[in-house]
Amino acid sequence: MKVGLFVTCLVDLMRPRIGFAALQLLEAAGCEVVVPSAQTCCGQPGYNSGDRASAITLARKVACEFAGCDYVVAPSGSCAGMIRAHYPELLRDIPEAERAAVEALAGRTYELTDFLVNVVRHIPAINSSIKTITYHDSCSGLRELGIKQQPRTLLAQIEGAELREMNECEQCCGFGGTFAIKYGDISSHIAERKCENIAGSGADAVVLGDLGCMLNIEGRLRRRGDAVTQVLHVAEVLAGKTAG
Repeated sequence: MKVGLFVTCLVDLMRPRIGFAALQLLEAAGCEVVVPSAQTCCGQPGYNSGDRASAITLARKVACEFAGCDYVVAPSGSCAGMIRAHYPELLRDIPEAERAAVEALAGRTYELTDFLVNVVRHIPAINSSIKTITYHDSCSGLRELGIKQQPRTLLAQIEGAELREMNECEQCCGFGGTFAIKYGDISSHIAERKCENIAGSGADAVVLGDLGCMLNIEGRLRRRGDAVTQVLHVAEVLAGKTAG
């Protein structure tokens, strides 16, 4: 099974170890993993901001780069959601043969935990020094792809770790890509409420599936004076790459 790893631009630039963790998990599941070296962005920022022309250009580029893969997997519900849920509509006016290839690509694109649980059915065996975990449901993964139980199924198998649900775990963290830039005051209020719920859970770590949410939540926690609560991507936890 040939799996294309869509690293995502945020992971590449801000937290590369998430990409390496995803690679480790996919290889452990028996996949032949390819990582196209020229990959960049999925086009979501342009798409969300109304710049359809640049979004279309990037989407066609992604479709070309991953055309030979049996599956495409991303450690991001938002990027996987962009490809799976929005590419067919975004590229509806391109030539028919190319459009069919894009629709096929969308159908075989998965968020990482969904792929591990529902496609390859691989649950990593991992011990962790983290004793208590709370999980934040990122908006795109939850609402576009139905990512809810998949990460919890995997995290529940970690030896010695307890999963504690925070209040309003499905509520937005306030990031929302360009939303946090355009509506900073509203975003800060939403992030503050999210951090209050994280603190209320009493968990040692908040775990999630999108780096944008990670950066937003971690930044707010630190500004609140919380230097203790770990903010981790689910791939990092499952691959045992939580240090540093």
